[in-house]
Amino acid sequence: MNTKVNLAGVELKNPVMTASGTFGSGAEYGEMVDLNRLGAVVTKGVANIPWPGNPTPRIAETYGGMINAIGLQNPGYEVFAKRDIPYLKQFDTKIIVNVCGKTTEDYIDVVEKLSDEPVDMLEINISCPNVKEGGIAFGQDPKAVEAITREVKKYAKQPVIMKLSPNVTDITVMARAAEAGGADVLSLINTLTGMKIDIHKRNFAVANRTGGLSGPAIKPVAVRMVYQAANAVK
Repeated sequence: MNTKVNLAGVELKNPVMTASGTFGSGAEYGEMVDLNRLGAVVTKGVANIPWPGNPTPRIAETYGGMINAIGLQNPGYEVFAKRDIPYLKQFDTKIIVNVCGKTTEDYIDVVEKLSDEPVDMLEINISCPNVKEGGIAFGQDPKAVEAITREVKKYAKQPVIMKLSPNVTDITVMARAAEAGGADVLSLINTLTGMKIDIHKRNFAVANRTGGLSGPAIKPVAVRMVYQAANAVK
């Protein structure tokens, strides 16, 4: 059976890949999962400098799922390039690097540095807060989505995947904005924003107050948004 898929000219031997943020950068699960069987490993977010993440507690169980507010903790590009890329290159799988940042310049810095690395695609996490625009996520403003996509494309040598946030009024508007900016591929969806209150402690369950909600109940929302986006773009 031929299970190959083509993403913007990059051929994956099958469509099975990890979701960014759930699999570390591969080494964390390498002893439990044969990475050679995956079409691609999508790494956790990589910033231009180390990010400490949010204060603890950062994870809370919910009914049928969980809330996480890790805050994209990562060791930064230098450690990733020295440690994680060589590890992943041992395996017969494609490497897709998730890129995060707090300003357009942050994203460009990482994208430029990755341009000479042996990675196959870049997934741009635009659910990050844009510190220059008062903290609103890049992915919640269509003008910002188009602008960040266009800027990243100027510097990227690998195909660019724009990872869209579901925390918007109309996902099709964001999909069209990413397309207008030159995105090669769209990735849907990042986590929905949720909150849990610990009624016994009378406090928020995670220190950040809100976090990304994941679990089986999210899938129908994601499927709906994939359908809408697929019908909105070329």
